[in-house]
Amino acid sequence: MERSLRSARVATFVYFVLCGTLMGTWVVHIPAIEERVGISHATLGGLLVLLGLGAFAGMQTAGRLTDRLGARVVLPASGVLTGAALVLPGLPRDVWSLAGALLVFGFFNGCLDVTMNAHAVHVEKAYGRPVMSAFHATFSVGGVLASLIAAGAAHTGMSPAVTLGASGAVGVVVALAFARSLLPTTPAPAPAPAPAPATLAEQEAPAPKRRKAPGRIWVLAALAAMVMLAEGAANDWSALHLKDVLGTPTSTAAFAYGTYAAAMTLGRLLADRISGRFGPMAVLRYGAATAALGITVVALSPWVWSAFAGWALFGLGLSGCVPQLFSAAGRMDASTAGANVSRVAGVGYLGMLSGPAVIGWLTHLVALNHAFLLLTVLCAIAAIAAGVLRTASHPARESEPAGSGH
Repeated sequence: MERSLRSARVATFVYFVLCGTLMGTWVVHIPAIEERVGISHATLGGLLVLLGLGAFAGMQTAGRLTDRLGARVVLPASGVLTGAALVLPGLPRDVWSLAGALLVFGFFNGCLDVTMNAHAVHVEKAYGRPVMSAFHATFSVGGVLASLIAAGAAHTGMSPAVTLGASGAVGVVVALAFARSLLPTTPAPAPAPAPAPATLAEQEAPAPKRRKAPGRIWVLAALAAMVMLAEGAANDWSALHLKDVLGTPTSTAAFAYGTYAAAMTLGRLLADRISGRFGPMAVLRYGAATAALGITVVALSPWVWSAFAGWALFGLGLSGCVPQLFSAAGRMDASTAGANVSRVAGVGYLGMLSGPAVIGWLTHLVALNHAFLLLTVLCAIAAIAAGVLRTASHPARESEPAGSGH
């Protein structure tokens, strides 16, 4: 079992890298596809909502299928379909066909995302110790690989359709090659038989009231929405910022997302240790403040290299914020941990979906780089409100002084 568990862990790393690479390859080709189809930033923002809605629908579908069939079946299939669908955004030459392509690609990417996380939970449970953060770090590695691939392809003059198709084909092969290394997961058990009729005393007893989520959960959810809106905006607008605002070639613009993703990877590798040493509140407060500084540099700087530095600071600062919010929600009440995490994650994902569109709509009013100042405001609010983690993470420590590290 030890050898098979190690193989399953390696396979899970591969699927996370695969998901990050496939999504990143689309992201770094956004400027070229936008130019070829001939659409505005605002129109692109609306189309990116369809990508997110497709991903959301795919997550719901794949979640049910994974419970029924097991991740060992659904994960490779999702990887194959996502790789096959990657070529679709590179083919259209009008808005409507691009909209359909993004909806399909988003759907299958959502399937891959939720299923690989389900299998990662299974692997972590088998290991008996935390390994999830490392998996998410390798997703960011995929973004770095995607930027390198796209930069090389653009330098050689390769069309987006060819690059996306070739990357997708490699993804199909990888998804199939590592399928056998996944852990065998059993489908969800059949529903239990109906209980015996209640006694008269049980029938007369008042029904237990449904527990409401505490107000602090919705504060965490709001903060997750702010932080994940910023993440979504960076994913889809970083390359366009360098190309359209600073006038760099497409091959250079691709490195904006790569720089952001590389910094995000480094931060995710360090966040668990930093949280253990200084507490989750410090990670959120100083991380969000760092992100606010980074995106402000991006918004106001006229120089390419300072823009790269700003995207790096933005990725580094954001990297540890969302995990702290999710963990705090789960620790708040052990009896409702799953429901609380789902509330925070659900609202946060809505923020990520709306991020690209919000920036796109703002470009009707201001320049793209100035629209990024909204992200400065959101990150600053998250930094100011980080004190909610002092009690959300450790309710028993509410009376500790502020300098206690939590």
